[in-house]
Amino acid sequence: MKRDQSPVLPGDGATDYARYMRTEALLDLQRHPGEVLHRDELLFQVAHQSTELWLKLAEAELTEAVHRVDAGDPAGAESLLTRATLAVRLVTDQLEIFRHLSPAAFQTMQPALGNGSGAESPGWRRVQAASRQLGRAFTEHLATRGATPATFRPTDPTDPAHRLAEAMLEWDERVSLWRVRHLQVALRIGGHAPAGTPGSPATMLAKLTGHRFFPELWQARVATADTPTCAHSRPDSP
Repeated sequence: MKRDQSPVLPGDGATDYARYMRTEALLDLQRHPGEVLHRDELLFQVAHQSTELWLKLAEAELTEAVHRVDAGDPAGAESLLTRATLAVRLVTDQLEIFRHLSPAAFQTMQPALGNGSGAESPGWRRVQAASRQLGRAFTEHLATRGATPATFRPTDPTDPAHRLAEAMLEWDERVSLWRVRHLQVALRIGGHAPAGTPGSPATMLAKLTGHRFFPELWQARVATADTPTCAHSRPDSP
């Protein structure tokens, strides 16, 4: 007997998939063909709108990770942070689509963007705030162990706090790689003067590539690498 596939969910759409995913609203969020200045506006909007969705997921995972750390569950926070990191990796990967957007096409569509800038992304601003909250929560968690991010010297790789610290470094690294890739896209299609040129937006983008949410953890990593674990580990030891 053929299964009845008539929609049972409320909402718009001929199928439950369309109603649950709200595809009619989703696919109507882009400028219509009669509105666009250049057909590649669709490419531009899809890439940026999907970025906002991935950032929404990343922020949700980061926020829950903060709650887990506050509750004394760094292992649970690590898992959530790993998911947020993957979301940023996917955001970075999709920047490849801009290889198919020429500077001339971008210049044609630019009036449609007004004064808009990626720096105004609401998703990214929420991710930044959540990242800072994670740093705060981790610092407070370490304080219960008599440590700080700058003095944290984990020796047990199975320690949940150690694993969370590693995940935080991975998050920082993936965000930095995203920023570097975004800078290259801006230089490739945006017509910006190279970083270092007075007044060029690329100068600020280049500075941001070196930003870290958890600088003390990076410093602790360097300090750990520079500190011998025991006397016979030194090259000049007998």
